[in-house]
Amino acid sequence: MPQQDIVKIAIQMPGAYPQLIQLDQKKPLSAVIKEVCDGWNLPGPDNYALQYADGVQTYITESNRLDIKNGCILRLTKAPGRCAEDLYKGIQSSDSGVRCDSLKQLACVSTDVTFAQEFISRDGHSLLVKIVEDADEAPLIMTHTLTGFMELMDHGIVSWENLSAVFIKKIANFVNAKVLDASIQQVSLAILESMVLSSSSLFQQVKQEVTLERLLSHLQVTNQQIQTKAMALLMALLQTAGDADRQVRMNIIHSSASVGDEMAHYLYVLQSVTLNHLEPRMRMPLDSYNQDQREILHGLRQAAFETESENSLSHERRRSLCAKEFKKLGFSNNSNPGQDLLRAPPGLLALDTMAYFASRYPDAYSRFVLENSSREDKHECPFARSSIQLTLILCEILRIGEPPSETGSNYHPIFFSQDRLLEELFCVCIQLINKTWKEMRATQEDFDKVMQVVREQITRTLSSKPTSLELFKNKVNALNYSEILKLRQTERLHQEETLAPPVLELKERLKPELLELIRQQRLNRLCQGTLFRKISSRRRQDKLWYCRLSPNHKVLHFGDVEEDTETPPIESLQEKIPVADIKALLTGKDCPHMKENKGKQTKVCTIRYKEWIYDISVSLLQFCLWTDGLSVLLGRDMSSECMRSELDILLSMEIKLRLLDLENVPIPDCAPPVPKPPSNFNFCYDLSQAEQ
Repeated sequence: MPQQDIVKIAIQMPGAYPQLIQLDQKKPLSAVIKEVCDGWNLPGPDNYALQYADGVQTYITESNRLDIKNGCILRLTKAPGRCAEDLYKGIQSSDSGVRCDSLKQLACVSTDVTFAQEFISRDGHSLLVKIVEDADEAPLIMTHTLTGFMELMDHGIVSWENLSAVFIKKIANFVNAKVLDASIQQVSLAILESMVLSSSSLFQQVKQEVTLERLLSHLQVTNQQIQTKAMALLMALLQTAGDADRQVRMNIIHSSASVGDEMAHYLYVLQSVTLNHLEPRMRMPLDSYNQDQREILHGLRQAAFETESENSLSHERRRSLCAKEFKKLGFSNNSNPGQDLLRAPPGLLALDTMAYFASRYPDAYSRFVLENSSREDKHECPFARSSIQLTLILCEILRIGEPPSETGSNYHPIFFSQDRLLEELFCVCIQLINKTWKEMRATQEDFDKVMQVVREQITRTLSSKPTSLELFKNKVNALNYSEILKLRQTERLHQEETLAPPVLELKERLKPELLELIRQQRLNRLCQGTLFRKISSRRRQDKLWYCRLSPNHKVLHFGDVEEDTETPPIESLQEKIPVADIKALLTGKDCPHMKENKGKQTKVCTIRYKEWIYDISVSLLQFCLWTDGLSVLLGRDMSSECMRSELDILLSMEIKLRLLDLENVPIPDCAPPVPKPPSNFNFCYDLSQAEQ
């Protein structure tokens, strides 16, 4: 006899010593039960059955007996038919205590499909339906009745469509009741959810019986189980429309929302409560000692770079390789990247979104990382830093962690058409960051400005209420950097048109003074100087040179410098360009070498001085500072976008200050005294730690 046909098990029975037997899997189960009963001198083996003693106490049948493993502990108990008969009689007892005990036991054993078949064959489920329809039992008995009914129906033996309209109305009344036992409402919500998901006809009945006010109130209770069940029912109502097509469900959402503010508020609360389940991850910083989190972090690195087998490397070599690759990934603290994820929010949610992007869209992830890690022109977009900031931006836009407002109605239709909305939005928007970064020709210094533009792109797109992720993706990618600038300009002009004439007059009077302030700031920056990289014929930026304006604003001094040079003295810069001899200042497409780089966007200005031409390729901020400063030196008007932005900010601040109601408010002649320093600085964040 093969060894696998024999299983060594223990069999228990209350009040008796366990039996250790060798179960022959080829012997009929009835014969095995007879031998066990004979061992305890029990008559009528047909009245007994075996079931697991631990975990899910499933009955052993001929169909599942092969799942029994060596060392399993079984229990001799009532046969499912006998148990079903006893409970069926107990439920009809005139003694409420017997009824309660029978229904409580029924709720437990109904999880087993073998028992459920026996009980339903005796029409036991109809008996439970009648108890609910009569609705004259105590709350505890009703809770056991509903729980047992739910467990029986979950096996799919009886169709939900066989239920009467009276029963459905009773269950809906339990949900709609303002004062009722929480356990009854919890099970009732689960029963209605199963009804809605089972058929379109039941969906219509439940939709008519259940009021939105009560569902909203269930979402706002402190009982987590009721809140979860209510949310599940709401999602089921939204997702069931008699048609599997997602767009049909969206049409139902829009038609419902157009009825009034009540439905809009209902959708808003549902969205808010669902998204707030992400809050614990958002509030939790990375734990450097958590092995799972560390593996996810290293998984990001391994998914981006195909490296030699790390097991064969020494500890120091492996550590150096990891630090190098984490730096390419865009972590600020490449030797300990977990430090970048200590800020909460976004906390672990940033790690989750990065891991989701890497696993869900591996090609896009690899393309993003490799494209930027191989750049040598200082215009690389840092993936990790961008991801952490983007996750925070999405949390703020979607208001994750904020409790729903009592009067809120601003929901996003895309939420109801897309599973894992935050993660999918992240996957679209992280690629948008890379695209916008290239459009702005940004460097690390421009990081905050790029993220401001991306936030505006996301906010403007979501405000148009896209109904699908694909529609959001198309709209947000069409809203490029140049479109953002046009929209800003249009809105600024519109704002100016709406200002009162006295305010416009004040604005025009203030403008010359503020322009002079910006001019002086530009000249001061030129006097401080800037470190540039020389552009070789192959567009590689390897050598460095420094340029600064003389204090009398008459000469530009420049010369080659070493890598670690900060601000060289003006005497060490041997080359000079007299400002009076500068013939022209060209930017962008007007620069001579731009003809060789058609279609490429870059921030370049060219100075024509005698027979020499000097190209300056810089970041967006440096470009604005130098073009404005050189324009001032040449007697021209400043025209950079940075100048326009700064002028708007200064004008807005100055006008607000001028319009403040300061009547009877004493204004001191001198600045107030500086307060004494605190006794310690433990509240300060050590920025140097993040740079190590």
